[in-house]
Amino acid sequence: MTQPAANASVLAHNHGPTCVLTLNRLDKRNALETAMYVQMEAYLDAALADPAIANVVLTGAGNFFCSGGDLDSLATRAALPTQERAALIERLHSLVRKLKFFPKPVIAAIEGGAAGAGASLAFAADLIVAAQGSYISMAYVKAGLVPDGGGSAFLALTLPHQLAAEIALFGGRLPVERFAAAGVVNRVVEQGTALEAALELAQELAAGPRESQAAILELLDGPGRELFERQLEREKQLMAQALGGAEAAEGIAAFKGKRAPRFG
Repeated sequence: MTQPAANASVLAHNHGPTCVLTLNRLDKRNALETAMYVQMEAYLDAALADPAIANVVLTGAGNFFCSGGDLDSLATRAALPTQERAALIERLHSLVRKLKFFPKPVIAAIEGGAAGAGASLAFAADLIVAAQGSYISMAYVKAGLVPDGGGSAFLALTLPHQLAAEIALFGGRLPVERFAAAGVVNRVVEQGTALEAALELAQELAAGPRESQAAILELLDGPGRELFERQLEREKQLMAQALGGAEAAEGIAAFKGKRAPRFG
């Protein structure tokens, strides 16, 4: 794999049989921008084509996984026509599909926090390792928006309704220990060791039967795939509409101005 520049927004390197993808926007807590989706998909395609690569670990630089979508870019998108906003959301959804249905195991290593679309990337992984004291949140509602990136699908398909509703309706930061209790986070480890623990799991998987693992992932993904795809389409349309609305304009302005939003 060609090594990216050290200042690239997504870094990729091989750790033995594992492809490690690192979100790398330290100044914005690894917030996502559209160009990153294309880069990540290209690295995933390369990992899939390389028979020496057994699995993928997704992590974030600077002891933080991902703070979600870049609010500056969201504010810019709000001025676009609805269908153009939907087309940009589809780029995120394309990446999420590739992660969720990737034929090789994907492990997310969370330090600090995974928020918004960053939480969706983590949920798209087959396994999640998270550091003590880190959190997962989907605060779309605080900006007058709705989850995208498969966020609502992951909540609805993997969590009890009341817990999913609490996460989505209040947008608060829930400790990873609560997700571990719900069976969504596989390992909770000491701070600063999430990547190390994820690589240990990856090494164990790499020593196993890889064709069998691919078949197992296909079986596990099969029953919910159609539901997931339909929900992605709903998310895309509703998020595109919400992003052009007055609530989103107020919510985004409030976030950028570091004040409480005034809805209603």
